[in-house]
Amino acid sequence: MNPFNSTYNISYSNIGVEAEIDRLKAQVEMSWEKEFRNLKWLGLSNGMKILEVGCGPGFVTEKLAEGLPQSNISALDIDKNLLATAEQRLNKVTNTNVEFIHASVYDTGLPEHEYDFVIARLVFLHLYEPKKAAIEIFKVLKPGGKLVIIDIDDGIFGVVEPKDENFQSVIDKFITMQGIAGGNREIGRSLPRLLKATGFSHIEMDTISMHSDLVGIEGFKEQFNPKRFEAFYHYGYLSKDEFRSIGKVFENLQGNPDSYALMFLLLACGTKPVTVDD
Repeated sequence: MNPFNSTYNISYSNIGVEAEIDRLKAQVEMSWEKEFRNLKWLGLSNGMKILEVGCGPGFVTEKLAEGLPQSNISALDIDKNLLATAEQRLNKVTNTNVEFIHASVYDTGLPEHEYDFVIARLVFLHLYEPKKAAIEIFKVLKPGGKLVIIDIDDGIFGVVEPKDENFQSVIDKFITMQGIAGGNREIGRSLPRLLKATGFSHIEMDTISMHSDLVGIEGFKEQFNPKRFEAFYHYGYLSKDEFRSIGKVFENLQGNPDSYALMFLLLACGTKPVTVDD
């Protein structure tokens, strides 16, 4: 069992740790401009005390530090190696008020009522116990503070052109495999209910779109690198046709000028009530 109590452990990556870190960077670059715009619209502002849970190698942390230079940012992750990578990178590129915390999102060890804003980006799909994590985040937020969860829902994954007849089967398999492993690749649709069940109020939801014609093809290619999925094929989770389908998408994105991709993230926000009756 994954000691992190989640389905994600970078040391298990099929493409290797360094390549996976590059993929995570590309993933941030694809959509951060829109994400940051939405975060500010939801109330994120310079000077706040901010907690980023599941910071990984720190690419979002760096963006937050650059965009909110007067904010105090806590970057938390359970993987001490990724946390060290994040700290090393940020120390080189910027002088900021960033602290790095080695802890679990289930048990942060942080004081209650401490943060104005908490961001969890592509974390909850991996969690075995998402409600337990949301409860812990609720505790560390100040009354009136906000949690924003940015995550996926493969039920509305997006579009890849040209179409491949086996690609939807691949997406369905990933949904099933993630569920068996203890995560949820359709977490996006249930985020409002999760926030409500945890005690958050004033719940909002939005969609962030990424189109390769607008943000470039490179990030999308990283997401469909066939090497990421070789193990699923070798262990029989994907059929030969399904694995070939991923390769076709990758090849098209690399060399077919008529190819493009459209993908979505879902963003949900909840506010910790100021009073019990709020």
